[in-house]
Amino acid sequence: MGADYAKFDWYGLVEGPDILQGDFLNNCPVLLPKDPNEIDRDDLDADLQRYDVVVMSQSCDLEQNHLDLVLVCPHWSLDDFASKGGDFFKSTEGKEQLRKGNVPGYHMLSESKVDTMARDIRVVDFRVVYSLPIGFIKAFAEKGGKRLRLLPPYREHLSQAFARYFMRVGLPVDIPPFKKAAAPKAT
Repeated sequence: MGADYAKFDWYGLVEGPDILQGDFLNNCPVLLPKDPNEIDRDDLDADLQRYDVVVMSQSCDLEQNHLDLVLVCPHWSLDDFASKGGDFFKSTEGKEQLRKGNVPGYHMLSESKVDTMARDIRVVDFRVVYSLPIGFIKAFAEKGGKRLRLLPPYREHLSQAFARYFMRVGLPVDIPPFKKAAAPKAT
């Protein structure tokens, strides 16, 4: 696995206004309405929040200009995520479950060792999705200079995890679990 593994870099370095799924935008501004009671007003008060985000919209839609809005999800370093996520994510078992993709709503990405863009392991939060105008995202990407881009097949793996999270179906009555057979009694 050693030599073959090295052929599959997780990240590349890009710059400019062209964005693809898997592009990382640091400190991206997002406006969040403050007061739900102001819903009928024409001028809402909003808080400006900034997040490190990853682009989730499909690359083909972005390249063919089929979108007005771009979906992005925030991501956190594994340490920051674990510190805000409770004891389970601080544990080795919690981190392993994240790594295996067994925690719905979250996806773990490997660390980056790309020049000047080294980053620890990241956790993408699919439970928080923002949509931002494509013109804004392209201008923000261009102004931001160099950025990380998740490369295939890791980009597609992220996309698949995102789709799995949103396509979940909760059944009203599930198939009951199988019970372990009782051990035979000694005679």
